[in-house]
Amino acid sequence: MLTAPKKPFDIGPVYYAVAPGPWGWMGLAASNKGLIHIQSVVPNEKAYVNFLKRSFVGTPEKNLRRLKPATDQLRLYLKGKLRSFDVPLDFVTGTPFQKQVWRKLASIPYGETRSYAWLARSVKRPNAHRAVGNANGKNPLSILLPCHRVIQSNGDLGGYSGGLRIKRYLLELEKTGSASL
Repeated sequence: MLTAPKKPFDIGPVYYAVAPGPWGWMGLAASNKGLIHIQSVVPNEKAYVNFLKRSFVGTPEKNLRRLKPATDQLRLYLKGKLRSFDVPLDFVTGTPFQKQVWRKLASIPYGETRSYAWLARSVKRPNAHRAVGNANGKNPLSILLPCHRVIQSNGDLGGYSGGLRIKRYLLELEKTGSASL
């Protein structure tokens, strides 16, 4: 679901690309500093551009060349051939707490999972399981900041903003090197 903030962020030029993924189209956006957004599922390019217009001041510019490193790395990851990303990220959205949670996600190793309780303890808010879950759900750089690796303490998957089908896919991909929908 493409939910824009109440007030658009003014960060300068925003560049975007829409690329095919195993479950449909994915949207990627970047500032001059780095990747700012990945949307696991977009209905089409027009819908993603409209989301970006509501989220950021100015008109997004399609720029496949600027986003090529990110799209190439995502493509390799989704084929089971890449375990970590090295594209620059630009955290322009989110509260300080959300950014703290998102940065902690990057420490979860490929192919492993952690619980919401672990994540809450890791950001020194041991009773904030629900707040951590909400921050996880607002992660603007899903897959690169692997919120799919966070599950419930009892082993259940919990939620995923891209849908549980995609979360299962990503976890299976990391576990076995391949996955199917």
